[in-house]
Amino acid sequence: MKDQIKLQSSAPMSGFQVLMVALCFFMNFNDGIDVLIVSFSSSEIIREFGLSKTEMGYIFSAGLAGMTLGCFSLAPLADKYGRRRIFLISLLMISLGMFGVAFAQAYVPILAWRFLTGLGIGGILPTIATTAAEYSNDKYRDFNVGLIQAGWPIGAILTGLICADLIPLKGWHYAFFLAGCFSAMMTVLVFFVMKDSEEFQSKKIEEQGVKVLLTEELKPNTWRLWLAAFFGFMTLYTVMSWVPTIAKDSGMPFELATYVGISLNIGAAIGSSSIGALGSKFGLKKTHFIYMLSAFTVMQLYAFLPLNTVLIFILVMFIGVFAQGGFNGIWPILSRIYPTSIRATGVGYTVGIGRLGAILGPAVFGILSDSHVGNTVLFVLFSLPLLVMGLIIRTLPSQKL
Repeated sequence: MKDQIKLQSSAPMSGFQVLMVALCFFMNFNDGIDVLIVSFSSSEIIREFGLSKTEMGYIFSAGLAGMTLGCFSLAPLADKYGRRRIFLISLLMISLGMFGVAFAQAYVPILAWRFLTGLGIGGILPTIATTAAEYSNDKYRDFNVGLIQAGWPIGAILTGLICADLIPLKGWHYAFFLAGCFSAMMTVLVFFVMKDSEEFQSKKIEEQGVKVLLTEELKPNTWRLWLAAFFGFMTLYTVMSWVPTIAKDSGMPFELATYVGISLNIGAAIGSSSIGALGSKFGLKKTHFIYMLSAFTVMQLYAFLPLNTVLIFILVMFIGVFAQGGFNGIWPILSRIYPTSIRATGVGYTVGIGRLGAILGPAVFGILSDSHVGNTVLFVLFSLPLLVMGLIIRTLPSQKL
């Protein structure tokens, strides 16, 4: 089997390999729907239940708390029990959580259902990067791992386009119901199509848990990756969660504010699909740093320039290109640093630590906004973690990058 795997790494990708990478893309596409639908619905949820921005921030953070637990608990199990089983368990959780929110009639149940949805997403996100890497040949591995991350913003774009027309017509509950139906469909598809890779099946199952990531060889990379993910997720999820609401508060109608969120994700799709290929050509660490420095710069422009509608759309799109696209450069980095037998564990713990920043960021943004801190100060403040992430990744000692 080792000879077969070696041949697969150097040979052109087969139709089945392409299908498995495509399935990873669509699972990430589904995650983009399930995460961002709450952002596109946030102003209507606030209106229906009379919530403050702080309370809405807790809804964002409930999903992120679930994602954090899923990264720590479900993703490492994929190294022990197989990728396919974890995908199925996670998709079932997501489907149930989306249907739960669709029929929720109070604030507290929404918190609970968003936590369950996040738990499932936390199991999927690290595992799709791992699976795509295993099914890719050497030539396209970095590109494919970056490309599947574009599924997330593309799912968010379509969600925004649909929500802009659907929510005023049918309401936000119906939007969540349709999203739940798509998650259920993905569950059925994975059940019948997905197989664990030969690379995974050939590896001896090693001891699981954080100890395998803190060996003498891996520890210098591991702690840097954890810090980088924490700071990157802090800003990334704050921007994704609050951009539509900020636009609406500036006086834009609901539909136009939704399109600002779509603009962010158009940029994210461009950045996510390009960073893997550019990283393979120019070096992942160097490319990632350039993206993060650019994201920091664009956020300063958003903070200090006199804004009109057109400029808001342009700057938000470039924030998506460099902030989310640049952040997604971490996935091919992780797939290179951690070997197959512990890859899901390594990615899972990195994303789990990062999710702590994702929980903190939107909640702090909501609290500061309720305390009348202006958007200029907020954008300057939340641009700094991106610069820190870029500097940390630039100092990774691994020679594989």
